[in-house]
Amino acid sequence: MIRSIVTGTGSALPTRRVSNEELAQEVDTSDEWIVERTGIRFRHIAGPEETTATLAADAAKAAIAAAGLSAQDIDLIVLATATPDQTFPATATKVQTMLGIDDCVAFDVAAVCSGFLYAVQVADAMLRSGVQRRALVIGAETFSRILDWEDRTTCVLFGDGAGAMVLEARESADEGGRGILTTKLHADGRHNGLLYVDGGPSTTGTVGKLRMKGREVFRHAVVNLAQVMEEALQLAGLSAADVDWVVPHQANARILDATARKLSLPAEKVIVTVDRHANTSAASVPLALDTAVRDGRIRENDLIVLEAMGGGFTWGAAVIRF
Repeated sequence: MIRSIVTGTGSALPTRRVSNEELAQEVDTSDEWIVERTGIRFRHIAGPEETTATLAADAAKAAIAAAGLSAQDIDLIVLATATPDQTFPATATKVQTMLGIDDCVAFDVAAVCSGFLYAVQVADAMLRSGVQRRALVIGAETFSRILDWEDRTTCVLFGDGAGAMVLEARESADEGGRGILTTKLHADGRHNGLLYVDGGPSTTGTVGKLRMKGREVFRHAVVNLAQVMEEALQLAGLSAADVDWVVPHQANARILDATARKLSLPAEKVIVTVDRHANTSAASVPLALDTAVRDGRIRENDLIVLEAMGGGFTWGAAVIRF
């Protein structure tokens, strides 16, 4: 069989790091209020010269270097984002140019916070088809551009950043060997009104601002994330007891805790970066993954589960032998 193997990870953050205390000088909030409800202490905010594409390119360069490759070795770029540099063309093509790649398949995927999981499944399917050999899967966002900075219930939750992963198609005779074992995705558009942006090219002609009903989103997130992780593990013939690490979407520390409890997973097996990065939407899973790879927690042959839920609703999980 052909298996998509993770050969390198990378990430990038804007230069400006904003603490809760600094934010409280501009917004009616406090460090205590934010930490108690979300676990967030810091977030990074993109400057004028930093965009989704520049952050994505920096994360991609780090992932390519970690894989021991050159940019010319990449023949597929799938970029997950809800905050593209332009309505079109795809931000992935800008990243392609920034990396110095003259020709490869490059396109964006839009599934908000679940975007990276959607991008992973798309890239995995394309690699296993045998048409492409090495893929760059990226999650990158500049959510600070679509926040309503007068809405303290949402603007404190999000940050900017990017994460990337290099996948390589390799033949494998081992069912449980390294690579992507299973992916499981869902979407339910009936919940559009719970988490959305109130604008768009064909409706208002504007970018719009993020709107969210936090309590309802929390309730759906805990149920959906636990369910999709169990589904993905079941497809792989595994259980939560087999998992070395869970790399979840970094939306809210309380969601992470509740999901872990629902699966009877010890908290020490859950990678948490929401305290320092806040919610970076499609970037949060690959950003957290790269953090844990570089600090030595996640190692080769570890069994990891990636999971996320976002606006739409969309949600999904991937089981990977790292």
